[in-house]
Amino acid sequence: MSEKVIMDQLGIGRALSRISHEIIERNKGTEGLVLVGIRTCGIHLARRISEKIREIEKSEVPVGILDITLYRDDLLTKKGHPAVRKTDIPFDLAGTVVVLVDDVLYTGRTIRAAMDELMDFGRPAMIQLAVLIDRGHRELPIRADYVGKGVPTSKTAVIKVLLSEEGMEDRVILRED
Repeated sequence: MSEKVIMDQLGIGRALSRISHEIIERNKGTEGLVLVGIRTCGIHLARRISEKIREIEKSEVPVGILDITLYRDDLLTKKGHPAVRKTDIPFDLAGTVVVLVDDVLYTGRTIRAAMDELMDFGRPAMIQLAVLIDRGHRELPIRADYVGKGVPTSKTAVIKVLLSEEGMEDRVILRED
């Protein structure tokens, strides 16, 4: 099995800065904008994007946390009991522009589950998607609005996003068989 670092700390920082600028530009500022991170890495990335937007625009963009465990379409095929953690969206989604944030976009099923759960919290004006890595192989018609890096992979490859918030050095690793 080979392992390769495809993004280091500086690369992740640059990608998040670019994504932050693109979010501001596309939405013409931060009015009505909220970020919602998908557990676990998506939360950390959403917080980092919020901080970068605050530095650029001098305005706060609220961050919510989404745990999609109970919304997954493979829940019944998994053995054992899933670990359900807290969803925390401390603001009203109605009429907002929600930027859903995740680490890796692959089949699209996680994002579909996240959108299903978001709708249980209100009806946003729009949902946009920001991901650090887009690796292709979609099974659903889902596309990211903001992408840190596109990485063509085989279906057997594994991409791991490691972040300092989880006690590791910031980097993205590609493992191939």
